[in-house]
Amino acid sequence: MTDYLDTPEGRRIAYNRTPGKGPGVVFLGGFKSDMEGTKAIALEEWAKREGRAFLRLDYSGHGVSGGAFEDGAIGDWFEDARDTIMALTEGAQILVGSSMGGWISLLMAREHPERVAGLVTIAAAPDFTEDGYWASFDKETRHKLESEGSVAVPSEYGEPYVITRRLINEGRTRLVLRTPLSLPFPTRFLQGTADDAVSTETAIRLLDHAEGDDMRLTLVKGADHRFSTPECLALIETALAEVIERL
Repeated sequence: MTDYLDTPEGRRIAYNRTPGKGPGVVFLGGFKSDMEGTKAIALEEWAKREGRAFLRLDYSGHGVSGGAFEDGAIGDWFEDARDTIMALTEGAQILVGSSMGGWISLLMAREHPERVAGLVTIAAAPDFTEDGYWASFDKETRHKLESEGSVAVPSEYGEPYVITRRLINEGRTRLVLRTPLSLPFPTRFLQGTADDAVSTETAIRLLDHAEGDDMRLTLVKGADHRFSTPECLALIETALAEVIERL
């Protein structure tokens, strides 16, 4: 059953919570995705089989949470995740971050390491507003973004994404690949080689940049950004099991 949390920032966040043993697992979805996606549901079913606590949520402007997507930015969505984790879980959690959720999970690890027991990322997209969108924009697109406040970017997942000036500018205050990033807990990065949204170079850059004694990157030949085939879902479960064994 979907419930709602009113955050200190005044946003209404939808979530589904499954009771169970700890440390619990929290799924953090991607840019313009929601908590009803294949990976989120599959992991919830895994958690139920394991008797493990599980939490999934929609950031503001996503899914059935309040707010408009175009009004949001990385910091807002990080706050949504942080507030929900703080309010609805106890102790350190295992974060599973998909795409943008990988960036948000890294922000959680940096800002609240005491609440992170382990980490699994799936096609993590740290700093994508800067290194992805802004870096790919030509001079004309950058000028339009600055002067008009937004640009529409084609997406293979449906309607074009509206990229706002605030998304880019606020994202610059949340970058994680420019300063030291400590991940002092079991960490597993998963990345497909056929991912056309996040490159294997990004995954390797993250692995090289982060500091930790128990980090592994798994490259899956032919897997795309969705990383949702039965084989990929099994790999996510295996990575979670590895993290749990290491705790």
